[in-house]
Amino acid sequence: MTMLRSLLEAHVNAGTLPGAVGVVARGAQVEVVAVGTQDADASTPMARDSIFRVASITKSVTAAALLILVEEGRIALGDPIGGWLPELGKPMVVRTPASPVDDVVPSDRPVTVFDVLASQAGYGFPSDFKLPAVQELFSVQKDGRIPSNFPPADEWLAALGRIPLLYQPGAAWLYDTCSVLQGVLISRVTGQPLPEFMAERIFTPLGMVDTGFEVPIAKRGRFSSFYRPSGDGRLELVDGPDGEWSSLPALPLGNGGLASTADDWLAFCQMLLAGGVAADGRRVLSADSVRMMTTDHTNPAQRDIGRLFLEGQGWGFGGSVDIARTNPWNAPGRYGWVGGTGTAAHIVPATGAVAVLLTQVAATGPAPAPVIREFWRYAAGT
Repeated sequence: MTMLRSLLEAHVNAGTLPGAVGVVARGAQVEVVAVGTQDADASTPMARDSIFRVASITKSVTAAALLILVEEGRIALGDPIGGWLPELGKPMVVRTPASPVDDVVPSDRPVTVFDVLASQAGYGFPSDFKLPAVQELFSVQKDGRIPSNFPPADEWLAALGRIPLLYQPGAAWLYDTCSVLQGVLISRVTGQPLPEFMAERIFTPLGMVDTGFEVPIAKRGRFSSFYRPSGDGRLELVDGPDGEWSSLPALPLGNGGLASTADDWLAFCQMLLAGGVAADGRRVLSADSVRMMTTDHTNPAQRDIGRLFLEGQGWGFGGSVDIARTNPWNAPGRYGWVGGTGTAAHIVPATGAVAVLLTQVAATGPAPAPVIREFWRYAAGT
């Protein structure tokens, strides 16, 4: 634990992070370290139960929630999504990825539930952000770290439906948008708000008592502030405890809208590691669903289109899957996520290791921050 504490404290002392919570679990052995403070003013010490905006590691929970509906037969992987999302029932596709947004052809086939779970629906971000259809998408698929950027689901879907797909369904892996679609799809299929369904089917069974799309006032004393690096090396406040997460958003974002704690996230990861079974023996997901979440569903051409986000990795349902040892800490088969608010979580089935790191400083690009890379190396023992 001394090594983990020293690793995290070095970044706090350098001024790149106000604080952090790190958890490394190897079987029954669990290390937990909290360092620094919840805000740059150093007014509240960081604690094991401090709450963070977890950003893109939300994606795995959303995929798990949708797979519960697949298990129950309420929706099938091969179903066209147009039955529940008619706004996207007859998509048009740009003739080539570089074509203008008005040079379109009909889609070869409908977008399916599998396409949405695998991030292969044709909506989302490739490595080249300059493509006309991607520039158009930016008007709808905004920064998910700021939930108020998004209108209610019906309005957002209507706007998305006016934008052509960048690729034919199934032809490309594209980042982010499909996870928002998964959340909307869950609400349309169940008739329940996404936060309510997740709480009922995932958070409560797993004892994830501090995870949700809002942080109630009684818990805001544990809610860390969120920052981004400024040009002069200082940390600029983006959102405080009484800001974006003080009420439910108009559109609960399945791509990055959750706030959570390290222990809550550890419970979710350990459930996946146990094949879908919670610590108390309750089954949350089937073993087949966990297998699909942790299996790479991409091919080389799809990965090349999204190589900015998938260096040495493929994509399961809701998370990346290591397929090549591109760094010392990469272990083929490792399943994990990196969040744009300075969060990371990964599971190594071969060794039974789970590692969760929560910080509160925005990522400035798709590459993991130095503290995340060092944490991974520590957790992997490299």
